[in-house]
Amino acid sequence: MLVPGLWLCLSFGCAASLSPSCLAAQFHRPGDFILGGLFPFGMDTVNLTARSEPTLLLCERLFTDGLIWALGMRFAIDQINNSSSLLPGITLGYDMYDTCFEALVALQPSLLFLTRNGTTGIGVLCNYTEYQPRVTAVIGPHKSDLCLVTAKLFSSFLIPQVSYGASSETLSNTELYPSFYRTVPSDKNLVEAVVLLLNQFGWNWIATIGSDDEYGRGAQALFLSMVGNDNICIAFEGLIPTDLAEPNAKKQLEDTVKLINSTKVNVIVLFAFSLPAQALLEHSIRMGLGKKVWIGTEAWMLSDIAASTPNIQSIGTVLGFVMRTGTVPGFQEYVAELFSSVEREEFCRESRELSRLVNAEVLDTRCQQCGHVTLGDIWPMLGVTTVQPVHVAVYGVAHALHRALGCTPKACPKTPIRSWQLLQFMNTLPFEVNGQSFRFDQSHSTNTGYKLIFWAWRNGTLTSLPVGDYDQSLYIRKSQIQFHTADHKEPTSECFRRCQPGQFRRIKGFNLCCYDCTDCPENTFWSSTDSTSCSPCPRHQWAPARSTRCRDRSERFLFWDEPLAVALVTLMALSTALSCGTALLFLKHLQTPLVQAAGGGRSLFALLSLVLLSLSCCLYVGKPSDGLCTLQQLSYALCLNGCFSTFVPKALEITLVTEFPRCAPSLLRWVTHSRAWLLVAASLLTEALLCLCHLRLGPDFLVADYQSLPSEVLLVCGTKSWAAFALLHGYNSCLAFACFLGTFMVQTPGWRYNVARGITFATLICFVIWIFFIVTFATLRTVLRAVTQICTILATTLGILVTYFIPKCYIMVFRPDLNTGDYFQNPTEEEPEEDSV
Repeated sequence: MLVPGLWLCLSFGCAASLSPSCLAAQFHRPGDFILGGLFPFGMDTVNLTARSEPTLLLCERLFTDGLIWALGMRFAIDQINNSSSLLPGITLGYDMYDTCFEALVALQPSLLFLTRNGTTGIGVLCNYTEYQPRVTAVIGPHKSDLCLVTAKLFSSFLIPQVSYGASSETLSNTELYPSFYRTVPSDKNLVEAVVLLLNQFGWNWIATIGSDDEYGRGAQALFLSMVGNDNICIAFEGLIPTDLAEPNAKKQLEDTVKLINSTKVNVIVLFAFSLPAQALLEHSIRMGLGKKVWIGTEAWMLSDIAASTPNIQSIGTVLGFVMRTGTVPGFQEYVAELFSSVEREEFCRESRELSRLVNAEVLDTRCQQCGHVTLGDIWPMLGVTTVQPVHVAVYGVAHALHRALGCTPKACPKTPIRSWQLLQFMNTLPFEVNGQSFRFDQSHSTNTGYKLIFWAWRNGTLTSLPVGDYDQSLYIRKSQIQFHTADHKEPTSECFRRCQPGQFRRIKGFNLCCYDCTDCPENTFWSSTDSTSCSPCPRHQWAPARSTRCRDRSERFLFWDEPLAVALVTLMALSTALSCGTALLFLKHLQTPLVQAAGGGRSLFALLSLVLLSLSCCLYVGKPSDGLCTLQQLSYALCLNGCFSTFVPKALEITLVTEFPRCAPSLLRWVTHSRAWLLVAASLLTEALLCLCHLRLGPDFLVADYQSLPSEVLLVCGTKSWAAFALLHGYNSCLAFACFLGTFMVQTPGWRYNVARGITFATLICFVIWIFFIVTFATLRTVLRAVTQICTILATTLGILVTYFIPKCYIMVFRPDLNTGDYFQNPTEEEPEEDSV
């Protein structure tokens, strides 16, 4: 005998008036098809009398639950046998045994179920297709750790096993456990509901604790794997002992409470059965953990063991999920009638005879304690213990038999059916029980959803108040939940403050949930609430600081209507007008000594070049393009060369007369009069060839600069080849330098106009402008680059006008008396100076 009846006398009180074996005999009946049953009628009995009061209470509750579940199976089979439509003409039998919540004990009846029908031995065969075991299917056991042992055994023989309480996600692996089914949801569904609950209340800094068994470890592992994707951080995770008699169990519980207290969390998720849960709650109260939000499961929330903890109201708020189940109509009446029947001797005698027909004495694991139980002992629990999963499990097998046998509404053919043949029918079609439809999903589970319940204390009495539902989505009636806080609102449980849109999380330390909120810098944006960094904007977009989206960049260049451009264009117009006015004045006095000394018609050509140079400023205003960028440099180089090329003949003329007087008479004819135009044309032709080289080596091109400006794309002309740039503008520099060298040392008597001085100052000011231009142009990467080029052009134009042409205009307008041949004597008309001996 595995479990003595001593503790039953301690907790129930022995009812001597009942036969000690009559009720036990109700769990074995013969039939056409036998269903095996595994139920917890007892527990490990080592030193049972020395156990604590909660342990004895647990023993009582487990026995009561196991007995009610067994009676639920018997009730379902009796209903099916009395039905005229489900299995007409077929009788289901049952063979139920005690598991004692121990794997080794559960193995004994499991092996018995595998024996060949009519024997006590298990056949060793190569092919089990025609093997007929003792039972057609097995109902139970209740706990996951027991099912993990028995499911491997039954799956080897492909015997359908339907558990009414095992929720471990491990059992969802249909490759390892192909014949395992359950009429309860997997822990995965429960954990998903818990995660949704945490998210709805914004709790992301929590502690999670599991009992050190298959249920606690499995559920906690699932929970930890899911919360990482939902911005929920675990401040503490731990396991608590299930065997409270272990020497270090108390210390382990105390350490757990201390660690929870050190994390400052306000929410604790507890996956445990009633006894370890009760122990943790008791230590939390005794050690002054304070009021927290406890999120539990059906494994302990519906147990009166945890609820009976002294001063349990002080733990705070208790919320949790329990499986949504319905009632089984007629079950309570059935149990009452059965207990009334077992008092009759004739009924008991018939029961013992039926029990012997199924050879129930092979194992001594019958519920011998059942003979000492009265209806009054179990009646309070009939409305609490969930019977529907057992009821549905039996009906699930019965419907599979109905389909496998090919039953009609009137009769079922009595053909032999092997256990493995039921599996395909259990996997597919739904079945109906008491008007409610059920079916096994891909993981062989039935998911009826959960109810969210709240422990409400009313006048010192605990009430499990339904406050929400979960079925793929969670609905909570928050107004019905009164939290332990002063305003009865949900407490916060966060390691951080909520970041505002446009802020990202800067992690502090090693925990992902502890961070500071930092504004996203410019050109980055906040992409999601769980972002630990800001995402950079695409190159063609920008974003201000603390932005939630990127915006398209606007184009930036020198617009015609902006004040700076208007000012520059106005200055260009003045420069052009000044050049034109000077040209008209020179044209009017073209034959005067002053104009002839300045170059005559070549001066008009120089002024025309300056007019074109001023007008070229328009190329730098407005939206640039590749063509405009190329034209900008070419126009500047050619126009400036047109001006400088007219200075070259005059500079050579002055140089020959002043520095090489002996050679001057023979060479002057090549740099004066009409032949001077040949030098101008040659210079322009040379510059044109250099322009072609510039186009060949690498003309300027349009550049979209996304780096220089924070919110705009800068459209500027980029220099592709600095060598081509230097070649293009270097020739003009050489011309200017040659003119400067040929004129800067020339001395003229005070009573005669110094023509060379105008060329000297014109070239000198160009050099100064170019030095500033090159330094600025090479480093500037804003819209001011175009402004710099315009200013350089205008400064060059005005510099040449002011230093070379305006003084001559002054004489023509205000000092016409000086516009004489003596004052403006051409160097070629002077007498060459003799070289000193």
